[in-house]
Amino acid sequence: MDKISQSIKHEIEHLVKDLNYHCYRYYVLDSPVISDEEYDRLYHKLKELEDKYHYALPDSPTQRIGAAPLEKFDKVRHTEPMLSLENAFSHEDVMEFDQRIKRYLKSDSEIDYTVEPKYDGLAMELTYKNGLLHKASTRGDGYEGEDVTHNIKTIKSIPLKIEGDDIPDEIDIRGEVYMDIKDFEALNREREKKGEPLFANPRNASAGSIRQLDPSITASRKLHLACYGIGAVKGREFKSQSEFIAWLKKTRFPAPAIIKAVDGIENVIKVINEIEKKRAEFPFETDGAVIKVNDFTLQKQLGIKTREPRWAAAYKFPAHQGTTKILEIIASVGRTGVITPVAMLEPVRIGGVTVSRSTLHNWDEIERKDIRIGDTVVVERAGEVIPRVIMVIKDKRTGREKHFPIPEKCPVCGSKIVREEGEVAVRCIRLDCPAQVQERIRHFVSRGAMDIEGLGEKNVELLYSNGLIKHFVDIYKLKKEDLLNLPRFAEKSAQNLMDAIEKSKRPALSRFLYALGILHVGEYAAVLLAKNFKTIEDLYYIKPEKTACHNTDRRKDRCFNIKLL
Repeated sequence: MDKISQSIKHEIEHLVKDLNYHCYRYYVLDSPVISDEEYDRLYHKLKELEDKYHYALPDSPTQRIGAAPLEKFDKVRHTEPMLSLENAFSHEDVMEFDQRIKRYLKSDSEIDYTVEPKYDGLAMELTYKNGLLHKASTRGDGYEGEDVTHNIKTIKSIPLKIEGDDIPDEIDIRGEVYMDIKDFEALNREREKKGEPLFANPRNASAGSIRQLDPSITASRKLHLACYGIGAVKGREFKSQSEFIAWLKKTRFPAPAIIKAVDGIENVIKVINEIEKKRAEFPFETDGAVIKVNDFTLQKQLGIKTREPRWAAAYKFPAHQGTTKILEIIASVGRTGVITPVAMLEPVRIGGVTVSRSTLHNWDEIERKDIRIGDTVVVERAGEVIPRVIMVIKDKRTGREKHFPIPEKCPVCGSKIVREEGEVAVRCIRLDCPAQVQERIRHFVSRGAMDIEGLGEKNVELLYSNGLIKHFVDIYKLKKEDLLNLPRFAEKSAQNLMDAIEKSKRPALSRFLYALGILHVGEYAAVLLAKNFKTIEDLYYIKPEKTACHNTDRRKDRCFNIKLL
């Protein structure tokens, strides 16, 4: 190796500084000051010097790509929870949000807010230590995500090093990874040519790209990041959201396309309307606007309620709608035995997504809307995600439409069904109904529960149909040789599943409680129970006053061993 002199070090450092500046101009400001050819020339010069002298700075642009493919993603615990936002669907909802804040603060004074577009992508947290990108993690369940640092480094708009002098000792910066619509469409055209499955929408394409085990695949996708939030921070104080955003821009982080600080809720609504008007002009998908109390002291005073901060809300733009025909209605059986009518639709494109089915919720809903097989209906993607039938276009009826009555028996197992007095739900009461059993198993192994990788819907169905699992307890009785006798399993895939099952034997107590599928015990309730009870046995003797708890500190969530039965 050639000996490196101080002058070579300075040359490398100067090239890194220049190239990072030009990356910022090109990828964040969209205002380059040199040609692509000149950038490439500087980049190759830097690469030659680094290779020759084996000297590379951690924020060098050459360090963005080159990590070896991973076998799996490690888990990352968020220092502060990444919470979801309360939804508002009308201006009246926004006004009520403002009134709730004033009531909580016991003040009639106008509140300062910030308003910005709601990006439709994948929530991300970037952790910087001493100014260098230390870790990047997905939101996950809000408390624990996946380490995707190598993949995030391939996004050139994200600084590997915070520029400037005003740098915290440690800071968690939150944002949304997204893909521009034109790049999403180009990616799908390329996948179609190769015979690969298409992504449903830009959000799915972003999530799928970030969760690639091979960073080079992520690097080939045109991803962006918009930074909008702050988690834990040490060694620096911010007084407000607008001050934090100004700091982000100053230190070369990509900020939202529009962000305005305004006084009073009437001005908030004006900015929401402005963003909605510009919605079609944005190169990215947005499904609403995010409203936040600007003052961080007030944010802290307002705190959180269950899984949402009191100081923020997401205003959802009116959903995309389309007209199509109901080809068939089927009855679907869930893990609790509830039977749900589902409309099978003539495929229709709504908001860039092909919709071919929609839940009808229950038979009261079918009766209220007078929905029949063969009807022409208006379908809406509420919140840009969930398709639902809004109304029937009765003028288009031909007389051949058919009613879909409540089934007399379970459509899967043929058992008796019941409808309790006062309930809208129709249930299959046979606990070993194949549909219920498989849904309970799928819930047990899901990412938010026991997170057993390799036990997806098809493999659960395969193991169930071959008599290997009839209850989630049976998962821990599986042997490798059982798997090798089945289609879809070879030596490596069988061993991977056995390893995943073994790994799941020491879950956090909250995950295990959630995995059990107890009625009314969702992820949040499971966290509270795990925080306040030492063992599962303690839960047998719960008193109502003991459960009146609001502590959400998941860092003390206990773990325990699942013993083989």
